Amino acid sequence: MTRKQRIQLYRIIAAAVLFALTELLPLDPAGRLAGFLICYGVIGWDIIWKAITNILHGQVFDENFLMTVATAGAMLLGEYAEGVAVMLFYQVGELFQSYAVSKSRRSIAGLMDIRPDYANVLRAGKVTQTDPEGVAIGEEIIVKPGERVPLDGTILEGSSTLDTSALTGESLLREAEAGQEVISGCVNQTGTLRIRVSKPYGESTVAKILDLVENASSKKSKSEAFITRFARYYTPAVVIAAVLLAILPPVITGQPFAPWIHRALTFLVISCPCALVISVPLSFFGGIGGASKCGVLIKGSNYLEALAKTETVVFDKTGTLTKGAFAVSGCFPQGISRDALLELAAYGEKDSSHPISKSIIKAYGKAIDGSRVTQVQELAGHGISVRLDGKQVLAGNAKLMEENHIPFEAIKESGTVVYVAQDGAYRGAILIEDEVKEDAARVIEELKASGVRRTVMLTGDTRAAAEKVAGKLGLDKAYAELLPADKVSHMEELLSQVSEKKKLAFVGDGINDAPVLARADIGIAMGGMGSDAAIEAADVVIMTDEPSKIAAAMQISRKTLRIVYQNIIFALGIKGLVLILGALGIASMWAAVFADVGVAVIAILNAIRALRVKKSEKVENSAAFKELAAA
Repeated sequence: MTRKQRIQLYRIIAAAVLFALTELLPLDPAGRLAGFLICYGVIGWDIIWKAITNILHGQVFDENFLMTVATAGAMLLGEYAEGVAVMLFYQVGELFQSYAVSKSRRSIAGLMDIRPDYANVLRAGKVTQTDPEGVAIGEEIIVKPGERVPLDGTILEGSSTLDTSALTGESLLREAEAGQEVISGCVNQTGTLRIRVSKPYGESTVAKILDLVENASSKKSKSEAFITRFARYYTPAVVIAAVLLAILPPVITGQPFAPWIHRALTFLVISCPCALVISVPLSFFGGIGGASKCGVLIKGSNYLEALAKTETVVFDKTGTLTKGAFAVSGCFPQGISRDALLELAAYGEKDSSHPISKSIIKAYGKAIDGSRVTQVQELAGHGISVRLDGKQVLAGNAKLMEENHIPFEAIKESGTVVYVAQDGAYRGAILIEDEVKEDAARVIEELKASGVRRTVMLTGDTRAAAEKVAGKLGLDKAYAELLPADKVSHMEELLSQVSEKKKLAFVGDGINDAPVLARADIGIAMGGMGSDAAIEAADVVIMTDEPSKIAAAMQISRKTLRIVYQNIIFALGIKGLVLILGALGIASMWAAVFADVGVAVIAILNAIRALRVKKSEKVENSAAFKELAAA
């Protein structure tokens, strides 16, 4: 609790004690009046002062004005207890609202507590502690165990484990060693690391994340914009209605003014739009905070609201649905074992740095004895020729087999095929493909279970590779062999097919995806390995390389929007009913207190639910997803 909130709490307690003593003690009328006036001053002076200063600045119609007029009017009519009680309960509601908002802000602030305080820079052989903003590209920094990595860079020396939970929402530690890239905001756990800085602080991962979170609240959703416009016209309207209620009935019917003024004051208390003005932005704020806990950064509540209305999700393939890394997916040995085929290919490719060669060596999984290999010859556009244990080994494409007049069985499956021969005899083929991410199939299933009608893939890869991935994942449509400009034209076509008031989301990670991310209704960047351009153009950033986080983000957005609609309907419904009862003289000032403070407290409690999202929230199957989505 902040100092300001503690002072407000002490005032409430003091006013409540004074109120109780004034009510219970046998005081004369003058004593009761004095007691209630002191109590009213203690609990209400700040509200009255805000009302006066706002009027002086041209802001007349707000909740402070409504409360001041209503309670002061009740005091003037001799309803001292009611006037003080309304102000007292209003302050209780204000304290609760303030605490709820600060709790949400602390939650996000704690989550985003990733700003580095300093960097240990290695200069002239000495380690100097300095501000991260003062470190240049190319300089070397030292990160000790327990310290936060202050800047993005490449590890030059040392190995350790890194805690990335503040960035990704994942609790598992990640191994880090020399040669690997490391991003700012992680916490070094075990060993000391020497890192060469690759980006200035202003362009680092941690700076961009902080900027995204800090500016998210500036982009309002349609629901928030509606509430702002509603309050602008609603408050003057109810003040005018209250004035007419106090004047017209007595003038027309000849009845006394006092009871009608009392009704008008009750009407004003009921009319305060606190529940809507506080709870709706708080719901979106909580939803953005809840998504951040899962490693999903949403750049504004307008995008959070749009996610809930997504009808079509379009994916890039490489790096989004697939890992962007080659792996052996099939072996077709001919007259030898699978291990023997992999051995021939691995020794043939041992000196190559090509990703395909690395994938074969990784699949072989054993140490390679370089002394067994001689006469290494690279055959441009065809493959490689080596002598292994004195025998010639050829490894390459179909053209290599044909040029050497080696009969072979062509592999028809999509992917890259490496054919292997030994001393002129065909030994088999190895199929290499871009690996599909472990949770890629699950995200398609979960999206469809949540109400997404179409899932589409746009890729520059071959048609065969695209159709294979699309079939494996259950995508509705795949467009292949596309240039960046082709992706934009296909995006235009897909956008024209989206239903009215529904949205299209595009998910990508590469720099060539930036134009499509910007054109989609909602652009989602896979930020874990994504390019800076893609993250900059996107509206939502997934901080890990898990596509399943997209379904989690949509689940959070739908939950948040349900809470917003619940609060709007509940607040307007209760207030509308009690306003009518107040105008008819049925609802008392106490009912007005409930309609204002009670409704606000209930709405805020409901809004806080948006913040309650499990870290690394995942849905294990579509049935569970449906159950959660309906909750």
